[in-house]
Amino acid sequence: MRTANAAWMVAALLSLGMVSAAVAQAPSGPADKKPAAAKKPAVGEAAVVTVRGTVAAIDKDNRTITLKGPKGRTLTLDVQDPSKLEVVKVGDPVVAAYMEAVAIQVKKAGATTPGVAVEQRRVTSGPGETPAGAIRREVTLTGTITAVDRKAQTATIKGPQGHEETIKVKDPKNLEGVKAGDMVELTYAQALAVSLDKPAK
Repeated sequence: MRTANAAWMVAALLSLGMVSAAVAQAPSGPADKKPAAAKKPAVGEAAVVTVRGTVAAIDKDNRTITLKGPKGRTLTLDVQDPSKLEVVKVGDPVVAAYMEAVAIQVKKAGATTPGVAVEQRRVTSGPGETPAGAIRREVTLTGTITAVDRKAQTATIKGPQGHEETIKVKDPKNLEGVKAGDMVELTYAQALAVSLDKPAK
């Protein structure tokens, strides 16, 4: 699907543009040995936002809880353990942490294959613990670098479904050691953790 391909290319473009981490270079060995090959570039960025709010509504039949943030926005979440709804009431304070992270890693040709992988995990607090839960979603997309133009500071990447996109790299060091045929792996992760902001009874 072309749209999915384009979406991951846009994410790669934004990430490479935002991140200016230097490429790690392997140190040279003693004079009687060949210098170690340069490592492939790997860059990343993460951000965490913490928000406090209150419980706005509880629906025991549908096992959902609606939270209200400081600006009046609401978010309805599924609750896996219905017993947690018995110890929560409307107006209770909650604290939520939202995390987004993106990482891009270049790998040698043949080290991996083009494709898309999605992983999602949920965790919840145990019996008698303060009601809390977290959900994490990670999408990994792998494509092939088909061309590198160091003068223009661009790399052309073919996505999992064959669509090509040329992206501008902000830091030229991120192109060191990169060549056509190498693979590029983009990992985008989101996580949300919510907890009642007071001890459980």
